[in-house]
Amino acid sequence: MLSLTMINTAKPLSLSTPFLPSLLNPHKLLPPLPRSKHPNSVVALIIPPKSSAAQQQQLYQPFRPPPSPLPPQYRNLDTNGRLEILSNRLGPWFEYAPLISALFQEGFTPPTLEEITGISGVEQNRLVVAAQVRESLVQSEIDPDILSFFDTGGAELLYEIRLLSASQRASAAKYLVLNKFDARMTLELARAIKDKPRRKGEKGWESFDGDLPGDCLAFMYFRQAQEHRTASSPELWRSALERALQAVESENGRERVLEELEGEKDGEDKDKEGAAADRVVVPVVRMQTGEVAESSVVAVLPVCRAEEREVEVEEAPWECAGVGDFGVVEAEKGWGRWVVLPGWEPVAGLKRGGVAVAFKNARVLPGRAKKWNREEAILVVADRGRKEVVTDDNFYLVVGGGNGSVEEGLKVERGLELKEIGVKESLGTVVLVVRPPREEYDDQLSDEDWE
Repeated sequence: MLSLTMINTAKPLSLSTPFLPSLLNPHKLLPPLPRSKHPNSVVALIIPPKSSAAQQQQLYQPFRPPPSPLPPQYRNLDTNGRLEILSNRLGPWFEYAPLISALFQEGFTPPTLEEITGISGVEQNRLVVAAQVRESLVQSEIDPDILSFFDTGGAELLYEIRLLSASQRASAAKYLVLNKFDARMTLELARAIKDKPRRKGEKGWESFDGDLPGDCLAFMYFRQAQEHRTASSPELWRSALERALQAVESENGRERVLEELEGEKDGEDKDKEGAAADRVVVPVVRMQTGEVAESSVVAVLPVCRAEEREVEVEEAPWECAGVGDFGVVEAEKGWGRWVVLPGWEPVAGLKRGGVAVAFKNARVLPGRAKKWNREEAILVVADRGRKEVVTDDNFYLVVGGGNGSVEEGLKVERGLELKEIGVKESLGTVVLVVRPPREEYDDQLSDEDWE
């Protein structure tokens, strides 16, 4: 290595590389010049060139995350010792879990570790993540009695709350321990906590405290109860409200659930003109990104274009179902456009004749709907098996609104208005309106928009 010092020289420095001729004679190297104390001196470091292959090998260094801190008793173990600990599950799970990260750092892969230790790749990930979640609980200074609950078999529970913030993890951990939740219930709790802020503006939202995990879970059940009530499922409606009553923590939330159970109206509903106790509200839901992937039950429906009027609605397949060991979806006839929706109660209740109609905007819906964007596209899910216009407060899919209007091929109308103009049969009863996914949920449709 040759070090040259250049003092206030106007000549550019030259580097010896495989692509530029060297200005230095390697057989007549000068001794290094003494360093100058001049404040404007510039030091150039010339490194002898290496082979191209060696340079490429040094340039590419794949990133590996640093291993989690190892417990003191494992820090001096060699690789074989760490593998033995994992193979025999020696010690608490949260102590040997960091060994997995350390072995990854040494170059092991999940399949290799699975072959050596018997711990599957899924379980490796669960252990590593759960150990990190537990460490965050330790940093939050959670009650030791609560923390000790996870010492045996707690990795599965802690893994489910991984997406929550540190403060949310602490409150959720305490709540699930006190209520003896299993992994499935813990997953529901975590989803409810994450979902609560997104539902601002929905019925009852302000009555439940988003900082209390029990209130978040109760609000989720409260929302499900509204869907069951709309779908005319009184048993499911009451069951959901009873679960909400068991989960709720705040007094305001408890009172709101009791009001719903007793059939009482809140102050806002009492002030509405022409209040109808038997009014049927069609649920309007906002799709969430990834919601279909998280659903254990989904519904596949044919999609029709509203501008095609009744032609596509009548021609669309009436039934499709999963068959065989893999649940391959088969329709009674071919169709070009389909949509997959989560198994919401109104959709899951459709046995035959379900169809989704795509509208370019929401102006086809009755009511004022002032609180949300009427110009965004929507899907209207209708039951073609229920065509007769029976209930005044139900909503029905009709051609041109049933009043001679041709502004839109199809439209949604209230039963009372259809009866007034003598319409006795529709294309189907509307059971659900779906809005497209987006990040903000502040403009969610509320019940009064359907008056």
